Amino acid sequence: MAASVRSIGRLVYRTNLLHQHLQVVRAGHITIPGIRCHQVGMPCVQVNRQFCTPASSEKNVADTLDALSRYKDRPWEYLESEEYIERYGTKPVWSDYRRNHKGGVPPQKTRKTCIRGDKICGNPCPICRDPNVIIHYQNVKLLQQFVSPYTGLVLDPTRTGVCMRQQKHLNKAVESARDHGLMSLQVPHVDFSGQDYSNSHGAVGSTPPAPVQTGEPWYNWYGALNPDEREVARVKKVYKNYLKQQL
Repeated sequence: MAASVRSIGRLVYRTNLLHQHLQVVRAGHITIPGIRCHQVGMPCVQVNRQFCTPASSEKNVADTLDALSRYKDRPWEYLESEEYIERYGTKPVWSDYRRNHKGGVPPQKTRKTCIRGDKICGNPCPICRDPNVIIHYQNVKLLQQFVSPYTGLVLDPTRTGVCMRQQKHLNKAVESARDHGLMSLQVPHVDFSGQDYSNSHGAVGSTPPAPVQTGEPWYNWYGALNPDEREVARVKKVYKNYLKQQL
């Protein structure tokens, strides 16, 4: 469907250009190769095709390659450049991204990858669409955009729109950044106050000898237990066929 729409748009664009040049030729100002000027006394000048975009100069190509190589070695400099601020501002790189999917409910997983060989999909993910956005464990500002400030976990790809290939790179980069001490690691706080972890309790100490007199508990702390009568009655009802009768 998208290919047919592009082909129709190109056909309409070329038709409009040809119509404009035919009007100029009829006015007697210029001519196009293959079309003769029928007006007498009017010089036929060959048209300068301004609608054709000139090829990029070698200087521009060299500047672009230099910029890409500079960001490749130091990807964190791109987030401080004017180009990045003009394109994204203060928002994350995935804030304005919208995925293409069928129906109103998005799929549970993103695509496997956006680039397969020399082919790029029509709507690449926020990382694959910008070649200057490079995942690296030292690119902390970029990694923080994909980490939740409340839980410290990497955001789900269904929210950011990142493909599964780049999501794996993100997870590895975040782990490496935390191992190198570049990103903080949130550890849940556990309060151990009021709990006895010593070996003085009878349940974790050495086993005492068996009681000599019958009717005494094996452990002295058995007498301190007060089981729920309802729970004991329920258990007796369930296992009444297997319990021995008390004499």
